[in-house]
Amino acid sequence: MAQMRVGQGSYGIGTGPNPFGGAGMGEDKPETSPLDAIREQTSKIEDWMDTLSEPLKPYLPAIGRFLIVVTFLEDALRIITQWKDQLLYLHDYRHIPSGITHLFLILNVIAMVSCSTLVVTRKYSEYAVCGLIGVVITQALGYGLIFDLNFFLRNLSVMGGLLMVLSDSWVRKTKAFAGLPQLEEKDRKMYFQLAGRVLLIFLFVGFVFSGEWTIWRIIVSLIGLVACVMVVVGFKAKFSATLLVVILSIFNILVNNFWTLHEHHPHKDFAKYDFFQILSIVGGLLLLVNSGPGQFSIDEKKKVY
Repeated sequence: MAQMRVGQGSYGIGTGPNPFGGAGMGEDKPETSPLDAIREQTSKIEDWMDTLSEPLKPYLPAIGRFLIVVTFLEDALRIITQWKDQLLYLHDYRHIPSGITHLFLILNVIAMVSCSTLVVTRKYSEYAVCGLIGVVITQALGYGLIFDLNFFLRNLSVMGGLLMVLSDSWVRKTKAFAGLPQLEEKDRKMYFQLAGRVLLIFLFVGFVFSGEWTIWRIIVSLIGLVACVMVVVGFKAKFSATLLVVILSIFNILVNNFWTLHEHHPHKDFAKYDFFQILSIVGGLLLLVNSGPGQFSIDEKKKVY
């Protein structure tokens, strides 16, 4: 709040606010910084979005959780429907013995379906998230994609969404995370919220530095990068996360429209994989919109000071 200058006159003339509603003669006009101006404008937009999204708010956590695991469910279905092709690739190109290839695929399908179900139903979220992160790591090793930068960045974002699931589950649960030092629920939640929102933006970073540079791509990339920075530092995180949800959703529908491609199109499988991975990132961002950025953020520090 702007402070009032104390007048040196014995009667304090002009030192207080005008009783008729205007500013006092000796009152300083508050200086508005660019950061405060941005905050004011985004607050108005947030209020407007809150009004529009009010009917959806109770369902946002459930929608976010489902979207986060949808890529694992799609992957499990892909393995089942392309069983022979998967075995052939692992055996002929990855040189994994036949028995181990069968075991690898079976364990992956079981882990993805069971852990995804637990995430959606909010049961044993800690173990379910560990299982899905384990799936991401073992698939990267098994399919030889660990050094693929695009794959690496996308899966960092997926893991960021899974960490948001953990922080969301600790809203109601007080059980300590197995294998980690005993931390207060509040502390664990804010650490995982920070890690989750930092990892979430890596998919967009990969998008920015891949593909051909066109005018629309440059514009979207600049807006998206600003929103990503805002998410990381926790400045108007709900607004910036919502902006990223809109950008990624529009991009996903326009670019990864696998349903318009014929069955044997060479890019159909990749477009489908990319579509569901982006849905998972959108799910993580929706959890961020619902729960906020946590205590390690500019938004929370502003409330304190």
